[in-house]
Amino acid sequence: MSHCSCLAGSVLLAFLAVPLHSQSLAVWRDPSPHTTRFVTVDKGVRLEVLDWGGSGRPIVLLAGGGNTAHVFDDFAPKLTAHYHVYGVTRRGFGASGYSDTDHAADRLGEDVTAVIEQLNLKRPILVGHSIAGAELSSVANGHPNLVAGLVYLDAAYSYAFDNGTGVNAMEMQKLQGSQPPPLSKTDLASFSALQAYYERVNGFRFPEAELRAQRESPPDGGVGKQRDLPGTALFMPLMTGAKKYTAIPAPALIIFANPHSQGIWVDENTDPSVQTAARTYSTALEALTGRQEKSVENGVPTAHVITLPGANHYVFLSNEAEVLKDIDAFLAALH
Repeated sequence: MSHCSCLAGSVLLAFLAVPLHSQSLAVWRDPSPHTTRFVTVDKGVRLEVLDWGGSGRPIVLLAGGGNTAHVFDDFAPKLTAHYHVYGVTRRGFGASGYSDTDHAADRLGEDVTAVIEQLNLKRPILVGHSIAGAELSSVANGHPNLVAGLVYLDAAYSYAFDNGTGVNAMEMQKLQGSQPPPLSKTDLASFSALQAYYERVNGFRFPEAELRAQRESPPDGGVGKQRDLPGTALFMPLMTGAKKYTAIPAPALIIFANPHSQGIWVDENTDPSVQTAARTYSTALEALTGRQEKSVENGVPTAHVITLPGANHYVFLSNEAEVLKDIDAFLAALH
């Protein structure tokens, strides 16, 4: 959405991730079939890069705000039959290092560029969720010959495209929807219980490695407190439009969720106050999203824009089959 991602399925900001601790990794192993390496992109900053393997054109997956590359742990393997799939955890999140910068959009774009160059990837496809749209547009505008195409997964908001006719992301961020039920002791008894909580709320699960990147892992096997997030300092400049991209100079598939799903917990809730708040929020968000979508359609006529009604902001999880099909069709049409 207009913003960063959040595990509760809302389209509001949720900065939830950072460094994994070796203690928890000694007890639990990520079942997703990837290898992990680290690529130095700046002085004292190494980024975690996941490699799911596969053959064919390289695809680089970029997570939304607050997430790590592990959010793609279940999605990425479904692309490896035809593509070689990588995922990058941005600075300040998960196992990646961090240093501050006064030019967030340019720095994050250069981080991605550095990964592409150091891994010697030949004109990859960048696939970005949510605020990763800023990184996609940064790379495309700064290095138009470096990538073969871009896929914006509910990511083409003002931080990714702003020619003055759309909606500022902060306007969307100010909207307040109904909040899901709070986490209970039972929900925090284990990471599998936490997965089940999010499935009840959203209708889909987050990979366990992503949840472990978000919260500490106590020795008792339960779920600890949320981790500190040094990378969140980079997001406000992106949201407020410190750097505007008025063009997307690369072939682009742009997927919008509109209207956005607020989660099955809302759909199944019979409380009149919850339903009223949900309708009010949905109506306002649908109008703003529609304005931004129209701005993109008119401003980037070469882009292929798709709307997924009722999809969650995490479109690649809520509407996995549709997104995979759309990506395949888009890449098949590229030269």
